[in-house]
Amino acid sequence: MAVNNESSMSNPGLRRDPPDPETKGYFLQQTMFRIKDPKQSLKFYSDVLGMSLLKRLDFNDMKFSLYFMGYEDTSVAPKSHAERTAWTFEQKATIELTHNWGSEKDKKFQGYHNGNSEPRGFGHIGITVDDTYKACKRFERLDVPFIKKPDEGKLKGIAFIKDPDGYWIEIFDSKNITDVARAAAGENE
Repeated sequence: MAVNNESSMSNPGLRRDPPDPETKGYFLQQTMFRIKDPKQSLKFYSDVLGMSLLKRLDFNDMKFSLYFMGYEDTSVAPKSHAERTAWTFEQKATIELTHNWGSEKDKKFQGYHNGNSEPRGFGHIGITVDDTYKACKRFERLDVPFIKKPDEGKLKGIAFIKDPDGYWIEIFDSKNITDVARAAAGENE
């Protein structure tokens, strides 16, 4: 049974005082995934998860491209290259998909480590949906591979799916994640 232990004595990062004023304006802007095939990954993040391509940056000399995906309204994005780049980097919690050119055609390419096999490291990203069960029915119709469906395992109401490169994505909604936290803490309400 998990214990709800959110005191600053038990968690050095839990603050009672405001953060250092010099960090005002800091925010999490991106998580980067290396991808094998941008066509597959862009289709997945756009069509399956509903994200939009905010900006693409190509680095010809180094032979790689960056695709920034997010849930922003791209109709308000600036049209000029420089202004759109700045706008993209002002958005919170985006996904940066990094494609090293040629990996999609390389028959020997084994893919990237997703962090969930040994040696473990990175685990997953989380996407909030309106209804976990409804979203998972849609993912099933779209043949999205599951790691865990919402009624499997000990943590009911959350799911894990895989993107085309095998990265794990946790799927939850605010009601079910609250129930999961209560159950983990041993609460019955």
